[in-house]
Amino acid sequence: MTSSPNSGMPSRSSKKPPKKRRGLKVFLWFLTLILLIGGGIIGYLYVQFNGLIGDVAADSPNAAPVPKGELASEKPKTLLLLGLDSRKQTHTMLTDVIMVVTLNPKTKHATIVSIPRDTRMEVPGFNRVSKANSYYAAFHNKNDYNDPVDTNMKSFFGKYLDVPIDYVSTINFQGFREVVDAVGGVEVDIDMDMRYTDSADGTDIDLKKGDNQLLNGDNALDFVRYRKSNHGTGASSDLERNARQQQVIHQLVDKLKSFQGITKINGIFKALGDNVSTDIQEEQLKSFITTYIGISNDNIEYIPLDGTWKSPYIHIDEQQLEAAKSKLKATLEGSQ
Repeated sequence: MTSSPNSGMPSRSSKKPPKKRRGLKVFLWFLTLILLIGGGIIGYLYVQFNGLIGDVAADSPNAAPVPKGELASEKPKTLLLLGLDSRKQTHTMLTDVIMVVTLNPKTKHATIVSIPRDTRMEVPGFNRVSKANSYYAAFHNKNDYNDPVDTNMKSFFGKYLDVPIDYVSTINFQGFREVVDAVGGVEVDIDMDMRYTDSADGTDIDLKKGDNQLLNGDNALDFVRYRKSNHGTGASSDLERNARQQQVIHQLVDKLKSFQGITKINGIFKALGDNVSTDIQEEQLKSFITTYIGISNDNIEYIPLDGTWKSPYIHIDEQQLEAAKSKLKATLEGSQ
């Protein structure tokens, strides 16, 4: 205690109340700052979101609005996601990444089935037996197929997995690179040394085995593409590539949910807008993003199909295929 200079007795006045008031002011100041920052981020996101999403979506000027009951926030949906190798140097149109995704807005659960690029495909109604990654190019041939490419792709892979596919989105190699760079790279465990070069298209894959490696867009693409070596490192199967795709997907999901990922939304949408084609309408795309923006990796079930290699195809195990179909349907029904 302090003494009064006049009486020598302990002072009845205390400095605690002013301290409390000062503490309250500091708390309110911080609270105000947090709200201002939060409001700024929300406002920033709203402007960026609405300004950029139209660059990705498929709307025509006279597009009809999506019925409320059909929005992704209200109804489970199925997407076909394709990673397209369409480099000018190779003159190819191969979908080397093929995934079918079911999403349920009530359970916030997603199931992703990955189909190896070399899978032997034979689907009723399509007079063709070939590798899974060749159909995108085949459907461009108007002499054999009259329907639009997207329509055929949805019908074909929907019949293969026995689920109705609502939408298809295709991203090319450059888009993948730019998205990874936009989020600051992805950290992965590289399971083997990878070395391959090709002077024809400029490929120069040079990755070393090791855990927790931060890869930029170029190296991340090399990581998921690597199949064979011409410099003494081991070969890699489609099934191993699928496992690497899973790693990268999980990393991207975590990055996109983070504070840093949110603030980089401009670069992410620019990368997508320049390199993605989709038949998802703008209103529907907004519904997808706002519904699943916070989805946890724990709620994403990734099922890479497996099988037996008999050159030149992978023959998918029938039991695995039936189990994958059941998982996709369970997600749509909300019973997973």
